[in-house]
Amino acid sequence: MLDAGRTDEALLEVNNIEVIYNHVILVLKGVSLSVPKGGITALLGGNGAGKTTTLKAISNLLRSERGEVTKGSIQYRGERVQDLTPSDLVERGVVQVMEGRHCFEHLTVEENLMTGAYTRKDGMAAVSADLEMVYSYFPRLKERRRSQAGYTSGGEQQMCAIGRALMSKPETILLDEPSMGLAPQLVEEIFGIVKGLNENEGVSFLLAEQNTNVALRFAHYGYILESGRVVMDGPGEELRENPDVKEFYLGMSEEGRKSFRDVRSYRRRKRWLS
Repeated sequence: MLDAGRTDEALLEVNNIEVIYNHVILVLKGVSLSVPKGGITALLGGNGAGKTTTLKAISNLLRSERGEVTKGSIQYRGERVQDLTPSDLVERGVVQVMEGRHCFEHLTVEENLMTGAYTRKDGMAAVSADLEMVYSYFPRLKERRRSQAGYTSGGEQQMCAIGRALMSKPETILLDEPSMGLAPQLVEEIFGIVKGLNENEGVSFLLAEQNTNVALRFAHYGYILESGRVVMDGPGEELRENPDVKEFYLGMSEEGRKSFRDVRSYRRRKRWLS
């Protein structure tokens, strides 16, 4: 069951935030969302919609790109966290897996995984147990544990990045574009592992994804971003059946599949933006 282990308790709450880059470029405009404990929440939208900026606002990585949250608040477990450092947030149980499968290319797969446990203070026995847990979810990484990460495939690097995040013993993972550049079979495998981690290990996920069809099959709840605003939200199953989502994101309508030529003018016709 998709909702196994999920509760109504909100772990992460983003309340009406605005984000500005370089003091002049308004990127997010009043974005609000909630991630419940034990849930998989999808942040959907096309390229440039503001998904990655939202994740970086939560993980406090905006400053490195001359961005800042100028309005609103971000709370984790009821406490304001937007002024914390990224490392402080990791210690509280929130870790981001960046878009683009960032690995330390010159290190082996296992050395990459162990860097995720750098801040832990619960001893090597606990770290070793979690390493074996990661290998149980990603058996391919165990096979390649001695290989340099830079010589592994894109799918293996994505698995390595998620596994490294798991080694920090997170409560919530911010997962940015996990399907990017991967073959459909690997995308299904990655999302299946996310589902397993959610159901079996109790890890909550906020995942930013352009592949709306796959994301809504696994997510309990979804938010759709357009031009820095949340334009629609709801349970994953309801969004999948919504006629606007079908037409503008899945290429389907009541008349059947539409071509890109038929739907490319959707920005002028979206009922929820009118």
